[in-house]
Amino acid sequence: MGDLEIRAAVADDVPAIVGMLADDPLGAQRESPDDLAPYLNALERLSADPNQHLVVAVREGRVIGTLQLTIIPGLSRMGATRSIIEGVRIHADERGSGLGTQLIEWAVAESRRQNCQLVQLTTDKSRTDAHRFYERLGFTASHLGFKIQL
Repeated sequence: MGDLEIRAAVADDVPAIVGMLADDPLGAQRESPDDLAPYLNALERLSADPNQHLVVAVREGRVIGTLQLTIIPGLSRMGATRSIIEGVRIHADERGSGLGTQLIEWAVAESRRQNCQLVQLTTDKSRTDAHRFYERLGFTASHLGFKIQL
């Protein structure tokens, strides 16, 4: 995989991150690469919260992947801490390269390092390729998720 680096995202990474978020049929409907201000504000909030880890995968100076890992202390499961993986995106020309696996393995390892007892994620029902990918990595489709748009 060469000189792959997984590191915290910085403001200069935002255009590439937003580009990846918008580069699919679902993301194209909800992301706006034309106005980066809301994303930069979000990055500022994320960076100030020690339980939020927005990371990028970088090779040869180019951002080629991203995900957000959120650490959540809780009372259930005897006070277990869990993590949630969100916003996993791989640049179109890197898909199938193993990068997605490396990013998820990083997130699971970081979750262990943070003493999490459970790692969870959601993925849109229409993303059947993603479902197979996560199952291959050992995730189980054990729950049905619900959302409400505010």
